[in-house]
Amino acid sequence: MEPRVDALEEQVGRLSEQVRAGKEDAAAARILAGAADRDVEEFRGELRGVRHELHGIRGELGTVRDDAKAFHRATTASLNALRADQSDLRRDVSQRFDQVDKGFIEMRGKFDATAAGQQHIVELLEGLIGNQD
Repeated sequence: MEPRVDALEEQVGRLSEQVRAGKEDAAAARILAGAADRDVEEFRGELRGVRHELHGIRGELGTVRDDAKAFHRATTASLNALRADQSDLRRDVSQRFDQVDKGFIEMRGKFDATAAGQQHIVELLEGLIGNQD
């Protein structure tokens, strides 16, 4: 019986050792779990900060997008106005060239009439001179 009691005492000693090790492991696990909870909470706080910053950036990007659209509209309007001015200038220049062409044609006609008149005067003078001989 004594060997059985010794075996049981030895087994109880090992079980006591295992229970103590289990308690130490449980205490260590609680410490690790507490640290993990603090890390998770810290990460959540940082994540909230990042989300807040992203929200601010999103708002700024919206403002930049609106400014770019306004700039595009203003630039388009300016270019359209320049095109209209250029078309008006072309039309004015074309009309002025037409007027100059008409003026040259009119002057050419008058020069031709003057030349014909002068030729007629020359012929009359030549006829008078020829009659005097």
